[in-house]
Amino acid sequence: MAQNMAQDTATNLAGKVAWVTGAGSGIGEAAALALAGAGARVVLTGRREEPLRALAARIAEAGGEAVVEPGDVTDAARITAIVEGIASRFGRLDVLVSNAGSNVRERRWDALSPQGAQEVIQANLSSAFYASLAVLPLMRAQGDGVLIHTASWAGRFVSPVSGPAYTAAKHAVVAMSHSINMEECVNGIRSTVLCPAEVATPILDKRPVPVTPEDRARMLQPDDMAALILFVATRPKHVCLNEVVISPTWNRGYVPDARLGSRLGA
Repeated sequence: MAQNMAQDTATNLAGKVAWVTGAGSGIGEAAALALAGAGARVVLTGRREEPLRALAARIAEAGGEAVVEPGDVTDAARITAIVEGIASRFGRLDVLVSNAGSNVRERRWDALSPQGAQEVIQANLSSAFYASLAVLPLMRAQGDGVLIHTASWAGRFVSPVSGPAYTAAKHAVVAMSHSINMEECVNGIRSTVLCPAEVATPILDKRPVPVTPEDRARMLQPDDMAALILFVATRPKHVCLNEVVISPTWNRGYVPDARLGSRLGA
């Protein structure tokens, strides 16, 4: 009984408010469900409103509370407006899950265009930066808050699969998160950057080399990442998980098979 009560307390987010970007699918969708299941009121952001509405309905049906705030996370003004709305509605923000990101199919140096590079850098780095800038004043005022950023295995290890723009952007997200801890630890704020290897999400559809269903089944799944995000979000205030590098056991970057053509990443 005591053990069960301890587990319940460790995953209880009742009264907390969480904001998830990139919530329309994949890791963001799974994270929103996990956070709401733990009692958090969840704000959902993404470019496409329809999947956000569907997700909010699922959360409501399960007894949770979700607010839909669609928007382009590369638009700093829109991000600021969303956070102002959160502050007005709830008066607090406890957890940011900065999960938005994308890649382009034409990603090698000999194929990448300036427009493609800009798209990738804005989606993966600018979005996380703008969200962090927007939430930090609110978290400073309450003396508490957790920022969780989805980077990538490509944020730690350079490979041609992810492409230079995605790799550079995700490396920058890692550096950004650590810099937040350097400055904001005195304000009770914690930042965690997650560096997952391959996760079976829709971003794989943009790979130049198609990924088979069999390979996707062996990858990390969105629910695996959601469980990790929930774990990070529910650590005691004195605990900061600075960085987590995670991969599937069957790691395609380690498998000596030329047909895989993979060194991991999005």
